[in-house]
Amino acid sequence: MSHHWGYSKHNGPEHWHVDFPIANGERQSPVDINTSAVKYDSTLKPLRLCYDRPTSRRIINNGHSFNVEFDDSQNKAELKDGPLDSTYRLVQFHFHWGSSDGQGSEHTVNKVKYAAELHLVHWNTKYGDFGKAAQQPDGLAVLGVFLKIGSAKPGLQKVLDILDSIKTKGKSIEFPNFDPGVLLPESLDYWTYPGSLTTPPLLESVIWIVLKEPITVSSEQMSKFRKLNFSAEDEPEELMVDNWRPTQPLRSRQIRASFK
Repeated sequence: MSHHWGYSKHNGPEHWHVDFPIANGERQSPVDINTSAVKYDSTLKPLRLCYDRPTSRRIINNGHSFNVEFDDSQNKAELKDGPLDSTYRLVQFHFHWGSSDGQGSEHTVNKVKYAAELHLVHWNTKYGDFGKAAQQPDGLAVLGVFLKIGSAKPGLQKVLDILDSIKTKGKSIEFPNFDPGVLLPESLDYWTYPGSLTTPPLLESVIWIVLKEPITVSSEQMSKFRKLNFSAEDEPEELMVDNWRPTQPLRSRQIRASFK
């Protein structure tokens, strides 16, 4: 069943609950970050990103987005502190984007959408592997970074330049020596809340850490994302655009901020 989900009219987010009932759960993501309801929490530590030796392996078009995958057999790139009690290891990053520059992000800030959102996915090393961690309430930590339109982001270009070779679903190519640190903003001030994966199986195992400061990308850079295809090589072309899930009810959750 699960390979039938997507982002179009017939299989998009409003249908996901049929195969994945947790879609209507208590801690679903993304959410709108209403800054007037956010609580500053002085006990939150600064985020520590130890991306000293990240080993990127390959980049793959999975038919929903593209993933840059990392070797996570050792602690070469990790996330700690902030709201986290344990060490989390980077396994992949991917983006969500729109059909135009006015939408694309999954989280919103005071209902405002950004052009895209980067998700750096990490798993809690105390659970031994990604699969086990994804089943635990504190198993995953996803670092979200907004992309807004402005000057080009040089660090992103290396990723964009290779997208031609993974245009269609199922294609992948070696992608070594990429440092994801170049995709981060200067400030690591963040909002955090307990949530879920934003794609099926929508597991409620994610501690979300969304950076307040966006990175800027150019319109031209954004247009490169939109040349990818949801479809496989032997299928009618379906452009990969608007691969974002709309915001979900916050319910009883509190979003906390590391900054005043």
